[in-house]
Amino acid sequence: MDGGSHQRLRIAVLGPVRAWREGTPLDLGPVRRQAVLAALVLRPGPLVSQEQLLVGVWGARPPRSGRRVLPSYVYPLRKALDAEGTGRTGSVIRSGRGGYSFVSDGVRLDVAELAERVGEAQRARASGDLATAMDRLTEALTLFRGEPLAGLPGPFAQGERQRLLQRQRTLQRERLECLVLLGRSADALDDLAAVSALPESDPYDESLTALRMRALYGSGRQVAALSAYEDMRERLRDQLGVDPGEELRRVHQAVLRRDDEQLLGPAVARAAALPDRPRRAVNELPGGTGRLIGRERELALLTASSPPESVSIVAVDGTAGVGKSALVVHAAGALRAHYPDGCLFVDLRAHSTERQRQPPQRVLRRLLRSVGAADSDVPDDLDELTAAWRAETSSLRLLLVLDDVLSAQQIRPLVPAGPGSMVLVAGRRQLAGLDTDRRVTLEPLETGDGLSLLRHIVGEERADREPEATRELVRLCDGLPLALRIAGARLQTRPAWTLAYLVDRMAGDERRLGELSAGDRSVEAAFRLSYDQLAPAQQRGFRTLGLSPTVEFDPLTSAAMLGCSSRDAEQTLESLVDASLLQQTRPGRYRLHDLVRVHARRLAEAAPAEAGAARTAVLRLYLDAGRITSDWGQGGFPTGPQPAGAPFADWKDAGGWLDAASGELVDVVGHAAALGEADYACWIAEALSDYFVRRGRYHECRTALEIALAHADEATDRRMAPALRNCMGITDIYQGRILQGHAWFTEALHLSRHRADRREEARALAGLGAADLNSGRAERAIPPLTEVVELAQRLDDHWLAAMGLCVLGAVHHSQRRCEEALACFAAARAHAETNGRPRMISMASGNAAGVHLDLGQYAEAKILYRQAADLAHRVGDVLMHAIVLTRLGTAEHGEGNLSAAAALHHQALSQHRTLSPLTEPNRDRLEMDIRYRLGRTYSAAGRVAEAREQFRTALALPGADEHPEERALAIAGLKECKDC
Repeated sequence: MDGGSHQRLRIAVLGPVRAWREGTPLDLGPVRRQAVLAALVLRPGPLVSQEQLLVGVWGARPPRSGRRVLPSYVYPLRKALDAEGTGRTGSVIRSGRGGYSFVSDGVRLDVAELAERVGEAQRARASGDLATAMDRLTEALTLFRGEPLAGLPGPFAQGERQRLLQRQRTLQRERLECLVLLGRSADALDDLAAVSALPESDPYDESLTALRMRALYGSGRQVAALSAYEDMRERLRDQLGVDPGEELRRVHQAVLRRDDEQLLGPAVARAAALPDRPRRAVNELPGGTGRLIGRERELALLTASSPPESVSIVAVDGTAGVGKSALVVHAAGALRAHYPDGCLFVDLRAHSTERQRQPPQRVLRRLLRSVGAADSDVPDDLDELTAAWRAETSSLRLLLVLDDVLSAQQIRPLVPAGPGSMVLVAGRRQLAGLDTDRRVTLEPLETGDGLSLLRHIVGEERADREPEATRELVRLCDGLPLALRIAGARLQTRPAWTLAYLVDRMAGDERRLGELSAGDRSVEAAFRLSYDQLAPAQQRGFRTLGLSPTVEFDPLTSAAMLGCSSRDAEQTLESLVDASLLQQTRPGRYRLHDLVRVHARRLAEAAPAEAGAARTAVLRLYLDAGRITSDWGQGGFPTGPQPAGAPFADWKDAGGWLDAASGELVDVVGHAAALGEADYACWIAEALSDYFVRRGRYHECRTALEIALAHADEATDRRMAPALRNCMGITDIYQGRILQGHAWFTEALHLSRHRADRREEARALAGLGAADLNSGRAERAIPPLTEVVELAQRLDDHWLAAMGLCVLGAVHHSQRRCEEALACFAAARAHAETNGRPRMISMASGNAAGVHLDLGQYAEAKILYRQAADLAHRVGDVLMHAIVLTRLGTAEHGEGNLSAAAALHHQALSQHRTLSPLTEPNRDRLEMDIRYRLGRTYSAAGRVAEAREQFRTALALPGADEHPEERALAIAGLKECKDC
């Protein structure tokens, strides 16, 4: 038979592979047979070699029979696809020299139909027929019936699947663009939402975001389009560390310019064009001074379209010198053409040093004259003036700019009455009592924009000769436009100065603000005017915040420094946010801009008694939090102030408060040291060391201790010198730095014995015992650990006793002295329960469970492991939680509960993934241990392939060679799988 017999055959691959003859579905057999068919249908060229088929379908592990297996796949395919009576020479699958070919003549392939529709769409669009192009693209997309080649195995199917999915995404974008160019932006938005909701949608697809921005703009939603850009920009920066590409930036700029033609195409742009309206030339806007840099997003928000049926109020707030006036003047200039009846400007002088504030009567009289009211018609009474202003403006469409506003009360009488009018308000305060359509809080410029502004002022060539100094000057100016302009003006008037020279002059807080003054402009004077507007309680709160040891703080920190309740402190903080002297970075967390903090600190230092009390109170707060949350318990800190009246309910509450401070805790130690508070620096570093170690934050722990150690000899508390060395030794032991830890403990032992400090002597001995145990010298550890337990019991230090007993128990366990080990762990748990800290209880229980596990006492091990797991989870100790879970899985395995065991090992892996590979030295070793145990469970369940995968994964870890014991176990497990 010839190729004509194929005409009634149809094959589809744009979804699950299917075939029909005369509308009747054909049985193509199992998925690997379908994969062979797909490789023949989609492989370009007249002949597909047998080698290509084997590699494409089976990958790197083809069947042992090799090429001999292919006929067993091809024959049933021919039988299914060919019409009855078709010979080999007329088959759709022909044999050739060393391979096979698929004869597509007369066969309807959906991929061929796809190519035809796409070609027709491209020709229609090239000729300007967008409607036809969209129809053809719609038809092309309907050919997809789900994931192409769904469920087919092999590298060829996987590659083709990805290619066809990419093709589908490209066609979707082309169709959506046709909708936008046809003026159907609303339809495009609906379809974009459907595409974005698909599970396989790419959250970083910039092309889709660009189309969405164009569709939003075409729907009259310019602000939403700009917000879509900002969302994508932040996602790319935060998650991938990159900036938007050229296409997305180009669309963003077009939206800012309102470039209808670029965004919507010439046809839609022409249809949207409105005839010019006559405009009056009333314009009181001041001339723009200086270049506006880095305010594209804010400018777009201010210039977005407003509802024509009402008066729109848009407010801009921000700290002194951030550029509010310049922004609203630029925005008003951009909006001027939309307000034919006038653009008016009033400076209300809320923070003027030279001129008095303007009362509303004077402002209204001036505004009435501006819109043509005769002086004889202007009344004197405020209510009459307000009524006259509203009557005069009821038929006008005005733009009114109110600068340097102090309160909402100033604004309300000045709002014009004409529908479609707009009021732009700029002031330092956040006017919560003012009803607005939009609010913009202006922040200092980002580093890149600050560099652009400074280069513009001083000249690009001069700035680029000193790139590091230029960047440092921007940092010292905190991105504040006023500060940058003053610094730039000083450099303009001092051509002999280098930028590095000015940077050197600004070193230190005292000189920094002093240098930011030129003529009648001064950064500090601008800040002082804001401060002078505050009530006395707010002024004290502001001064005190300059003394905070961290950049960010919360109401509790402020309350400690002010000596008031958290509620009162929060009210003060919120009032300072309203005054634009304080930022709220997230709910409950605040910060001062850098230069504002310098100003606040200078004000605080002018009242030394008040400042001293506040500094001591905040250091005490951090000390109390560290000691309360420490696993050592109240008795673990025999010297220094004891927590009394601290605002924490328990250790967990204190730990949560420290968590909120994030990476700034080390700064508290440095702050105390810089103030000359050596005792507090040492006490806080010691108190935080257990907190840091439990969370795997070893680098921060080491840095805090190093700062404190440098000042330990200055401290009046002589316990600190050995205590801090013991903390350094503990940190090293946790990081696997056994020799370094041993050295620290040896120093601590020498110092503590010299000073007759039995508690630090006991801790040093406990550390030396742990170091000996971890370096394989278990027997050597028994004498010092026995002494530790005796000393700890005499000192009534339950944490130290529990720790010593746990390490001693581990020594006995390593020597197979199980009864002695269990006795130690039981005693350790008793001391831990007296101390009341869950982590030590968890450690004692987990260690005892390990002994029962080795003895085959699985029921006893499970009970203890579950208790240990619950406690580790409660304290947030991820490392211990993962260790206990995988050993609990081994206990379940021992009792024959293989599915429960596997689930626990997987749960342990989930916990393990949250450990940082940069800070947790035991991460690779733990993963090898978990995967070995999981592999053993899989092997016992007869799931040999999965077991093999776990052993291989363990051996492939980057640090596998550094853990010979775990590596040997994984190799043994892999060998057992091969022997199965």
